[in-house]
Amino acid sequence: MIRILAACLALLMACLPAAAHELRPAYLDLRETAPGVYAVVWKSPARGDRRLGISPRLPDVCTPNGEPQRAIESNAYFERLTITCSVPLKGQMIGVDGLGATYTDALLRIAYLDGAVETARLTPETAFTEVKGAQSALEVALTYFTLGVEHILEGVDHLLFVFALLLLVKDWRSLVKAVTAFTVAHSITLTGATLGYLSLPQAPVEAIIALSVVFVAREIIMGGRGQGGLSGLMPWTMAFAFGLLHGFGFAGALREVGLPQSDVPLALLSFNLGVEAGQLAFVAAVLLPASLARFMFKLEPRRYAMTAAYAIGAIAMVWFIERMTTLI
Repeated sequence: MIRILAACLALLMACLPAAAHELRPAYLDLRETAPGVYAVVWKSPARGDRRLGISPRLPDVCTPNGEPQRAIESNAYFERLTITCSVPLKGQMIGVDGLGATYTDALLRIAYLDGAVETARLTPETAFTEVKGAQSALEVALTYFTLGVEHILEGVDHLLFVFALLLLVKDWRSLVKAVTAFTVAHSITLTGATLGYLSLPQAPVEAIIALSVVFVAREIIMGGRGQGGLSGLMPWTMAFAFGLLHGFGFAGALREVGLPQSDVPLALLSFNLGVEAGQLAFVAAVLLPASLARFMFKLEPRRYAMTAAYAIGAIAMVWFIERMTTLI
């Protein structure tokens, strides 16, 4: 029965890459280029020629300067236009029509001419927000913390890597070292890449992240056969090495959102703490049921590690092939 459930879980996760696009947030970016003039970019999830039935609602005091440019790029629908607003945006309402009928969130970012940046998260329950013009430090921290939590929980490849790491490590001490090493490593590259000190092209990074999951699955299988993998003795070294790579993946999302110029350290720290909180919540969600099953039903989850490893490796290989095709 457990093997059947594992197979069903594998099939479900294999479908996630296709469904994940609909779950990705929409993005509305306004950049003030001259007093009262804003360059607007609207991005919403799409698959092929189909896109979600959502659209931005800008204040009535703003008028477009010509027709918007529309395009489908990389599974996303884009609209680009310039608007002129007769009064400051502060106190005006901005939102997304149709958001309440979806499972999608939307991120609003406004960059003002003086360098101030305002960010707000729009949800199906709260699809409109009042422009504040400036944010308190606490509001900035909460916004970026929430974004960090959401990013890690929606990053199925990152979570699958962590899950495989939990299967690979056999004792609590090694687990703490491995998770800590992964955290430290991706924090280093997340910070460096976001601030512009480190750089790697995003598409190859995403492909190699998928390959890193395949590698950990192989290590589980080798260990289960008694052959010993490359990371069997010191899994924290492998976690650190791949954590550096995963940090570039986290940075890609944060670069797209952007950082408020007046609160870069706070926003970066909050986003990273959100990533860690989401990661720890996932670890707890895996370990607590496993411990409960061992205590109440005398089941040993590690007996099924080999089955799970094959499923994880297969799913990650599908991701790797999909991502490699975008590079050709």
